[in-house]
Amino acid sequence: MTSPALCRWWWLRHAPVPDPEGRISGRLDLPCDTSDTDWFVELANRLPRSAVLVDSGLIRCSQTIGALEAAGLPLPPALIEPDLAEQDFGRWQGRTWALLASSKDPDLPAFWHNPATATPPGGESFAAVVERVRAVVDRLSAEHSGRDIIAVAHAGTIRAALAIALDLPPETALSFVVDPLSLTRLDAMDSGWRVVGVNWQPS
Repeated sequence: MTSPALCRWWWLRHAPVPDPEGRISGRLDLPCDTSDTDWFVELANRLPRSAVLVDSGLIRCSQTIGALEAAGLPLPPALIEPDLAEQDFGRWQGRTWALLASSKDPDLPAFWHNPATATPPGGESFAAVVERVRAVVDRLSAEHSGRDIIAVAHAGTIRAALAIALDLPPETALSFVVDPLSLTRLDAMDSGWRVVGVNWQPS
């Protein structure tokens, strides 16, 4: 028999950020598109009631939460955890990968050689993201034992949570696809972690 979960994490990536140029968002505080009301209704029906709510403090997360509430999901005030923010890409934020390549950015080759541990100029590595997310997950799992936690966050944050749950090196965790408005469910158990689902999207 499987032991009960000590804490059930429902990781939801924020709604898509409109950007036809495909710029690097990172920690830029950009708005998102919450117009897919049917999608939000399906998510609202799937997410648990009476959950703890957490977000990174960026506007695309708060807008996603507002759309969930409008779709009928009652939610408490969110706990703001800045360490659940997206990876900081430093001076590359707001630019495109194509522009960085065409301008022969001197830091780009080292980044592509090892994108998990290389640090963008003025930013942080994905390996550093894993460690800051780990501290938040460990603390909140202990503080809210036995509860559901809905965490509205970012692709990098959710990949970091998967690295923690599966004990993966950062390089491997970067291979996960985490689409906008996708749901990833990770249960903290007394014996470790249980992965219930990754990158689930409403049909």
